[in-house]
Amino acid sequence: MRGTRGRVIHVESTAELDRRLDAGARRLGSWRVHRLDLSGRGSELMSREVHGAAFLGCTFEPGEDDRLTAAGALVMPAVGDSPLDVYRPRLYTADELFDRTPYPRSLDARAYAWAQRAPDRDDSLAAALHDHAIDEALARFTPGHRVVGVMGGHALGRDQPAYADTARLGHALGSSLLVATGGGPGAMEAANLGGRLADLDVAALDAALAVLAGVPSYRPSIDAWVANARAAVADLPTPRPSLGIPTWHYGHEPPNLFATAIAKYVRNAVREAVLLEICDAGIVFLPGAAGTLQEVFQDACENYYTEETSVAPMVLVGREHWTTTLPAWPLLRSLARDRAMEEHVHLVDTVEEAAEVLLG
Repeated sequence: MRGTRGRVIHVESTAELDRRLDAGARRLGSWRVHRLDLSGRGSELMSREVHGAAFLGCTFEPGEDDRLTAAGALVMPAVGDSPLDVYRPRLYTADELFDRTPYPRSLDARAYAWAQRAPDRDDSLAAALHDHAIDEALARFTPGHRVVGVMGGHALGRDQPAYADTARLGHALGSSLLVATGGGPGAMEAANLGGRLADLDVAALDAALAVLAGVPSYRPSIDAWVANARAAVADLPTPRPSLGIPTWHYGHEPPNLFATAIAKYVRNAVREAVLLEICDAGIVFLPGAAGTLQEVFQDACENYYTEETSVAPMVLVGREHWTTTLPAWPLLRSLARDRAMEEHVHLVDTVEEAAEVLLG
């Protein structure tokens, strides 16, 4: 597909298909048609030049797909009963994932239910195709950005001082960098919020934080949590880009609404590797538990083996946490000794110090 000349046109609704055909489109070679019911439309499509066009997960009357294939189109079938578009061309938005209420009817909840069942061969293929599509979409999204990661726990409440501190960290970093997180609630949500509002003054961020404190957690009601997030940023100017990279492996934790682009994966191992890999401007590790600790040493492993020009800074926030509660710092410092990464690992006490390290 990468060899197709010209701009690729993604057609994702029958209304858009009809509009383009009615406008006289003759050559469909740059088209990618997604998950449409094209029953009875075979003759109309065959009256155009379809060589090079791709029909991804569409349905046809018997024989119509064979005619298109014979004419040079690529016809990729739907795979199993996944609720996801396994060929999707772009990252998710929060509105796509929270497309229905109550939450159990949403795409996010339905995808989680599908991802948690015992997979058969079609499910495994659908997961692999979907995550590959997300890889490709992320590769198109990140060029032109220097990406900084903020890693931290999901349990941090919106009414806690540490949540506000993390939001201010995202606000400071987002002024010149693209803030990326694991895309979930807690510290991840706070950092995405700060990055999203980085073009506004701190007073606007404080106002949003005041609204958010009214619904501290997604428990007991995800719907109330989502509505409160929407209210907190309603009527604000166009946000700065902010990236979330969550996974349906942890689908009981909903994605936050403050990431303007969401690269949600089915497979957590793929998601973890991608999240760390793209953070070329460094990563801040806030106090967290097992998941954050895993990310510290997964990132340390990459820095340990890479050449000096590719080392990304690592900043651990919270001396007490990282030296006593979860004493990762002594091991990290020993690991870094005499390696290219040694000068790029930092332990600080405050988010202000973390931002200063990364912004120079």
